[in-house]
Amino acid sequence: MSKVFNVYCDESSHLENGDNATMVIGCVYCPADESKLISSALKELKVRHGIRKGVETKWTKVSKSKQAYYLDLLEFFFSNPSLKFRAVVIPDKSKLDHAAFKQRHTDWYYKMHYYMLDWIIVAWCSYNIYLDIKDTKGGDATKELHKVLKARNHDYDGECVQKVQQIRSHESEILQLADFLIGALSYAFRELDTNEAKKAVSDELIKVLPASNIKTSTSYTYKKFNYLVWSPRDQ
Repeated sequence: MSKVFNVYCDESSHLENGDNATMVIGCVYCPADESKLISSALKELKVRHGIRKGVETKWTKVSKSKQAYYLDLLEFFFSNPSLKFRAVVIPDKSKLDHAAFKQRHTDWYYKMHYYMLDWIIVAWCSYNIYLDIKDTKGGDATKELHKVLKARNHDYDGECVQKVQQIRSHESEILQLADFLIGALSYAFRELDTNEAKKAVSDELIKVLPASNIKTSTSYTYKKFNYLVWSPRDQ
């Protein structure tokens, strides 16, 4: 029987003309049979820090008053061998020329999901892929992404890429963890220091990563917290 993984995908600054030029698409993934146990542990971590279980963890909520929680959350991820992270960092969206490649921003957005996920997927395992719902227009693109991933892996019977579906972030503790890690990576990559708690988290992230420069892609073989710094090719 093949090993089954759950993959929880999110992003930061996905809008074409948003204020932040740097975009990060990322995911946290783990064995499917451990997802409930991990989710329960994440809820318990919230309770230990005085946060109600139903309150969502989001990078935008990182503040000094709960800094200890966010640092513990980062440590929770790195200390749990079942959890892994993968991301694609787009340093500057303003350099994209969708017209030259005859594509919409939405098309390119899901291409970036493909680049992120293709590194994770191996033909002898199975995957349930969950994407955070952004708007009402993502259904068709999600179906196309599923189709492309299946074709890429010659998965004509759907045994490898079993599902690609949208969910809401409040439904998944692990999706919330993905949001947090994506935010931390983006903040570190942009070398910001506008928020004391976010700076503390991003500094800790940089310390535990093996790469000497946050601006460069991690080694292809580094599985725990892997990211690709992507740049557009010439027309």
